[in-house]
Amino acid sequence: MAPAVLLRAAVCVTGRFPALAGVDLVVAQGHVVVLEGPNGAGKTSLLRVCAGLLSLTGGQASILGCDLGRDRAAVRRRVGMLGHAAALYDDLTVAENVRFAVRAAGGTASGTDAALDRLELGGRLRRTPVGRLSAGQRRRVALAVLVARRPELWLLDEPHAGLDAGARAVLGEIVADVAASGATVLLASHEPEESLPLADRVVSLAGGRVVGERALRAMPQGPGAADAPDAGAPAAGAPDGGVRRDVVPGGVHVA
Repeated sequence: MAPAVLLRAAVCVTGRFPALAGVDLVVAQGHVVVLEGPNGAGKTSLLRVCAGLLSLTGGQASILGCDLGRDRAAVRRRVGMLGHAAALYDDLTVAENVRFAVRAAGGTASGTDAALDRLELGGRLRRTPVGRLSAGQRRRVALAVLVARRPELWLLDEPHAGLDAGARAVLGEIVADVAASGATVLLASHEPEESLPLADRVVSLAGGRVVGERALRAMPQGPGAADAPDAGAPAAGAPDGGVRRDVVPGGVHVA
């Protein structure tokens, strides 16, 4: 089975600058991979490429077996992305937002109630217009959409932002359940104390390129694992522990 994410020399130019400057990345299905790096490293752009929201200027991208160079829209119903801003309608209630988002993605809304309960959005909150919610509550609604949709690939951009301690714990449980079900999670985060305990593997980005990788635990052998390189084994020329450090050409400016 094809890897969940396969990028080869992926280049993405936004405006005048390369947001991705030749990314090589393989993620097997059922894995949880954390993207780390400073602001401007290319983490958000990488997630948006995987979601079919940004087109490649060069290289190749295959997501869940779909060639994004041919059809970026083909993968969108199979992928769920949590970005910095939740795509919610202020005048709809919490429950209406979740049901609408799930149906718009081609799913059924049968899992709405369970998703709302899991994110502690039941009772009065489910009938509250989203425009009256706090930032943290809106974040939980956006997560409830993904829980109800059950995408094959979860793309989470700073998912802990705005969540209290209880919601962060629930997020950790959700990520573990997602991976156990065979789905894949690609998570970008500036909070290693929150994100690394969830991960099988960490990929470091800088200047729009992958500059290092390390395995945090034995990699699960789920579908697609045979198609991916052994992230737990040291790369050629790398020190023990599997950390790979590639040279990044100077002068790359990332927006």
